[in-house]
Amino acid sequence: MRIAVVGGGISGLVAAYRLRQRLGDDVDIVVLEQSGRVGGVLQTRELAGEPVDLGAEAFVGRRPEVIELMSELGLDEQLVRPAGKRPLIWVQGAAHPLPGRTLMGIPSDAESLRGLVDDATLDRVATEEQRPMHWEPGADIDVQTLVGDRFGRQVVERSVDPLLGGVYAGISASIGVRAALPTLAEALDNGASSLTEAVRVAMPAPSSAPVFGGLRDGYGALLAALTEASGARLVMTTAATRVARALRGWVVDPLGAVDAVVIATPAPVTARLLHYVAPEAARAAAGIELSSSALVALALPRDTPLPDNSGILVATGEPLRAKAFTLSSRKWPHLAERDVALVRASFGRLGDDKPLSWTDDDLIAAAIADLTTVTGIPITPLEAVAQRWPGGLPQYAPGHTDRIATLESALTPLDGLAVAGAYLHGVGVPACVASGTAAAGRIAMSLASRVD
Repeated sequence: MRIAVVGGGISGLVAAYRLRQRLGDDVDIVVLEQSGRVGGVLQTRELAGEPVDLGAEAFVGRRPEVIELMSELGLDEQLVRPAGKRPLIWVQGAAHPLPGRTLMGIPSDAESLRGLVDDATLDRVATEEQRPMHWEPGADIDVQTLVGDRFGRQVVERSVDPLLGGVYAGISASIGVRAALPTLAEALDNGASSLTEAVRVAMPAPSSAPVFGGLRDGYGALLAALTEASGARLVMTTAATRVARALRGWVVDPLGAVDAVVIATPAPVTARLLHYVAPEAARAAAGIELSSSALVALALPRDTPLPDNSGILVATGEPLRAKAFTLSSRKWPHLAERDVALVRASFGRLGDDKPLSWTDDDLIAAAIADLTTVTGIPITPLEAVAQRWPGGLPQYAPGHTDRIATLESALTPLDGLAVAGAYLHGVGVPACVASGTAAAGRIAMSLASRVD
């Protein structure tokens, strides 16, 4: 029996590993990956002699998928937690504390925004509960429209956009409420009389558990362990060009005949591969936009007097090229032990792909200049590395949940085919792990039904 997994990102590798668990050692699991490495937008490289992540560097630790996977793979000792420091937001030439008591930057009260927005905006937030609000249950609009209408433009640009930009490499205008903030949409559906009330209902209960987790040696340690445990055959620098039905199973070009296939590729690639076998699903996937980004990692002298914060987010409209800085040596205690101070600078949002065209030297120079501006100290890196992520993150636009429901419904009749990826039910690594696991389960069940 042979199974193809198209795409060697985290979703595809998890699918391969789960298939191996479910089906045993005799199955030939082949991972087709068009690039020269596995991991997709997860990549760990060396900087100043030690590993550093140049894609995602953390995962939501309150979800169980990554922590459980690490334990299965014998990586318990790799689990690290952040120091618990708060980020700053750069607004109008000054750094401000990130507001507390918010849901992805949407405030639950006006006082949390004091100093970040003007008095007129504070008053607008404070009196929002007194203004009538109409919400049609089941409706879905972009976050910018909802928050801007109720709280004003400054709340969008100075509180919401910086946080959403970090998750989706987009802005609130490109993100739908229902997919990105499901608990908020649920509160509104259930009759919340104001956005303020909905945010209070939707906010997670207070918890002392760490919000995030990471890997001591970077995601490369997880990718290596997954690849080994899956026992999959890796076919690198090879893109799948066609997926078609066969008399018994499927054909994946250029691999050939297979008994089943998992398509774990970005939405546009998935759309092309499904074009003939599932046109309705292909149309749904083709409607998902991707945003691009770039990242610069800097190794600075250890005694560089960086702010004692986890990072610095940049408000929309600021005259800086970077959209955020992660002060990695402040954020992560295990990185603080190194001989250098580590900082990551992020560039690019939906509709702004210019940073991808810059040379490495230009990206690094922009990171140094902007970091100098927001910290007020001279920045003299000992070493730097740049990484570009074209089409790295899907945008969860209004209507996304309906689009994915349509896609998955159209695939239901197709025995032996499953999809996985960040465009389905969450862009974070835990959601991708869940996606790969679900895809493997679907394939295993369909194969079992053939035997029965």
